Formats: sequence, structure tokens, C-alpha cells
Amino acid sequence: MPLRLVLAALGGLALTASFEPIAIPYLLPFGLAAFALATRDLTFWRSGLVGLVFGVAFYFTHIDWMRTSIGPDAWVALSAIEALFYGLVGLAVPLVRRLPAWPVWLAATWTAADGLRSGWPFSGMPWGRLGFAVVDTPVAAALAYVGMTGLSFLLALVGFLLAAGVETWLDRSEAPVRRARQLGFGGALAILAVLVIPTVAPYETEVTGSAVVAAVQGNLPGPADDILYDHRGVTRNHVDATIDLADGDVRPDFVLWPENSTAVDPFRESDVNDGIREAVAAVGVPVVVGGLVDDGEDHVLNQGIVWDPVTGPGERYTKQHPVAYGEYIPFRRYWDPNFGALREIGRDMKSGTRTSPIQVAGIKVADAICFDVAYDDVARDQLQEGAELMTVQTSNASFIFTDQIDQQFAITRLRAIESGRWLVVAATNGITGVIAPDGTVVASADPRTTAVLVEQVGLSTELTPAIRLGAWPARVLTGLALLGLVLGAIAYRRQREEDAASTRDASDAPAPETSPSPSETSVG
Repeated sequence: MPLRLVLAALGGLALTASFEPIAIPYLLPFGLAAFALATRDLTFWRSGLVGLVFGVAFYFTHIDWMRTSIGPDAWVALSAIEALFYGLVGLAVPLVRRLPAWPVWLAATWTAADGLRSGWPFSGMPWGRLGFAVVDTPVAAALAYVGMTGLSFLLALVGFLLAAGVETWLDRSEAPVRRARQLGFGGALAILAVLVIPTVAPYETEVTGSAVVAAVQGNLPGPADDILYDHRGVTRNHVDATIDLADGDVRPDFVLWPENSTAVDPFRESDVNDGIREAVAAVGVPVVVGGLVDDGEDHVLNQGIVWDPVTGPGERYTKQHPVAYGEYIPFRRYWDPNFGALREIGRDMKSGTRTSPIQVAGIKVADAICFDVAYDDVARDQLQEGAELMTVQTSNASFIFTDQIDQQFAITRLRAIESGRWLVVAATNGITGVIAPDGTVVASADPRTTAVLVEQVGLSTELTPAIRLGAWPARVLTGLALLGLVLGAIAYRRQREEDAASTRDASDAPAPETSPSPSETSVG
């Protein structure tokens, strides 16, 4: 058992190394194979413990940026909750391992658990999904065909098929095992081949138009990791950068400001409102402002607001996935913590429900705010309703000295591939960039600098197969996982009944007659 725990921990660390900042995605299948090998032939609780150790090794290191940016208490709490899901997958292993083609059932179970923890409890935490690790690899192009959930399933399947091949390689049995060995390694290679094919023939959406977009990174006065140190100075920086843009030779179709470019209600604060109007009037085109808008005394909305130079503020997108214990306190009516970083959350952020794109300068734009980009539904729903371009407004200032900004930018690039759309990112002080539909970074700004990126982007209304599939891959794989658990439970019960019957038959059988030993023979 100790060796299995070590193997599980090494597998979790290998999975961490697949993501930014180490970013060696080719370690991913080996990390998953280590999970499968470490949980092989264990009882439920032992397998669950091994899965939990894997989860601890992976998640505590994967989001280590939270320890320094938010606080060790939040880091420990969130990492522990997420690690439990890997323990649950470990509990499922003894069931699905009883089924033929167990790598398929286990891959479905893993993917379903990933989907569950990405949205629950509360708003969930999508970080660590397998598909998020493949940027700049040959398999990334498959996203346009199978989506993030489908790709995560196929990556998990490669890892578990690899484990099946290793198991049969170690088994010294005859021909049936050799055939199974070939199926394990051969299956892994076949899935990899399928994943790489889209690189040769990538899905390209038809371009129906173009636009020039400016992304403003105003930077923070004072400490680079404290958006509230001088939030009016942050707004002023974005105003000044936009006015400087107006003095240039290129006039964009619209300007994108980041999340928290105004950290107060831009409709109530006169100086902030005046600054926005000044910038919009100077540039003469709509500006998508990132602002916190009051919604009563107890709630706030995190919005992208289309501010027109003629008509003023218009359409808005509201962040759909606020971060629990970061932007709101669950069950505040029963428990209102007043310590550490939680003390700063005076009001709860409400979730938005908009599924249609916002209209900006006649362009249908699918907007996302910060962590929204890691959730499948935000962009997908807007794209299905005709969005021609994607934007992300983010304020990663709290994480600016950590690897979080690189992880989020990698996720953002993958969303561009999945959607087949150009994508523009505006951040308060990093990472601001313009991304092509194949994930290429066309332009980016150095973190902790003031910069304005002005780029021509393509527009399209064509949907990739991944966007057309919508939520169906997640539904099918969740159903497959549940079916696997049921069939595995039936197989487990049948095996126990057979074992019990064998025990009864053995106990009911008459004892064999034996010859008396020499010591028991009478002497006559």
C-alpha cells in the first residue's frame, strides 16, 4: 500500500507538470496511468484513499497560486474540496474495473467527475480539466471537433489504455494476455492518432467580415496586485490610454476595457462617470467598460457595459460565474465570516443569466468576464445565438505575481480554438492579448505595463462541430459513467454471491476419509 500511495502522488505531480507554468503536456497520460495502476485490485476504501492522495498531490500544487495571492486558508479549503473528487473517482474504480473495456468506463467516470466539480459545490472550480493542458500541442486542434469535454475524455482514455497495456505487459500469461496487451498499447496509439488528425486538417470557420478592435491595459498605480489601492487611479489610467489612442492614426471599431476598470458603480460615481464619458467622446467609438454596478444594498453586479459616444451606456453582459468566497459568501444569512480576506466581501455578487451576445458597433460579441472563460456554457450559448467575435474582460491583478495568469491565458487560447473565433482579451495589468482562431497569439502586452493593442480581427457566424454539439458530450459521458457504476455494482454483487455460494458448498462437502496414522494403530 505505501508504494501505491507514492505512485499516486507521483501521478498527481505529473499531472500538475502538464499545465502551466511547467507545461509538459506529454506527462498527462503518464499521470493518469499512474492513477489507474495505483488503484488496481484494491478494495473500495483503499482505492478511494489512493485517489484522494492523487488529488491532494495534484490540486494543492496546481492552484498553489491561490496560497500567495488569496491566502493559505482559501488555498487549503478549496484544494481539499477539489481533491475529494479524485477520491470519489478512486471509490468508483473497483466497480468499473469489473467491466469489459474498463478504460472507457473509467475515462467516462473521470470526465463526469471533472464536470461535476467544475460546477459544484456553489460555482465549482474548472481549473485542472484535462483539456486545459494541451495548448501548443498537436491535439489542441481537436477541440473544434469534440469540445473541451470530449477532448478531456479522449485524453483520459489514452492514459487508462496506457495503464491497461502496462498491466498486461507485466502479466506473464499466454496468448489472451498478449492480445490484451496489444489492445492496450494499440488503443492508446489509435486514440492519439485520432486526436492528431485535426492538426493536419484543422477546422476553419468561414470569415464573413472584419473589424478593428483596441484592447486597453491601463495598469495599476501603486502595488501591482491590489486593484483597490487606488481604484480611481486605475480608471484614470484607462481613460488616459483611450484618449491617447484617439490621438493616433488608427480608429478602431470599438475599444475593450478590462474587468474592474471601474471598481465602483460608474453610474453613481460622478468622477468615474465623467472620465468614461471623456474617453468615449475622445475616441468616438463604443467602449466596453468593465464595471461593478450596485444592485441594492446587499448585492453587486460585475458587468461589461457597452458605452456609446452618442447614446451612452447600453447593452450589458453580467458575469455568470462569480467565485464563491472570492466574490460572494454562500449562505451568508446563516454564516457571515468577518476574518481574513473574507472580511473584504461586504456584498454578494449576483450571477448573470444572459445567453445572447451583446451588440457593439454593429458586431455581435460573446463576452466573458475573468473565470467565466473556464466554463463551457458562457461562450457556447452566445455563439449559438450568433456571436461573431469573442472577448474576455479580466482583472488578474490579485494573481499578477503568480502562474494563474498564464494558466488562464492558456485556457483562453483553447477557447478560441474550440469556437473557431478571434478572441480579444483586456486585462488591467496582464495578460492582454489578441488570439487567432487557431490559438496563435497575434499580439500581447507585457504584464504590469500600460499598453493598447489595436488589431484587425475576423468575424464569423459559422459554428464549429464542438459548439454545435453543445452540452451533449457532457450529458452522454455522465450517463455512460452512471451506467458503468450500475453495471459494475451488479457485477460486484454477482461476484460476492458466487463467492458466498462457493464458501457454502465447500463447508457442506463431507470431509475426506483418511488412513489412521501409525500412532493411532493398536498393537495386538
